[in-house]
Amino acid sequence: MNGKKIYLTKKGLEDLQKEHDEMVAKRRPEVVERLSAARDMGDLSENAEYTAAREELAFIDGRIEELEGLLKQVELISDGNHKTYAVDLGSSVVVKIGEKKETFTVVGEWEADPSEKKISHESPLGKALLGKAVGDEIEVEAPAGKMLYKIVSIS
Repeated sequence: MNGKKIYLTKKGLEDLQKEHDEMVAKRRPEVVERLSAARDMGDLSENAEYTAAREELAFIDGRIEELEGLLKQVELISDGNHKTYAVDLGSSVVVKIGEKKETFTVVGEWEADPSEKKISHESPLGKALLGKAVGDEIEVEAPAGKMLYKIVSIS
């Protein structure tokens, strides 16, 4: 990891911790057991189960290491405790695009999920929204061209 802060909501932190705990307590021991059983089958050079279990164990160990690195760099985004006069991490923002209204929540990059309208603070729209107030208009370059957003409310 590069020492960069990882911004997460309380729910995002809980999800990462849950994944880490499941990897360490459940998935890794299961794969170690599979690896041991496959090793007992004999010739390892022609043992596909042994190779597959070894590769899966390497993946799990890598993911555990990645999660531990992330968890050390987490900075919690306060839920409902942020300012409502300007957009910041954790803000829900209602914007008007033409005649249509959309609600986005600005989150850290690890929690971003466009299908749930959770946008990263490092995305073009997220960057443009940060620090802006109700009534501000922002222009964002999108694949379809420039989009004009007007901030209707912040919560």
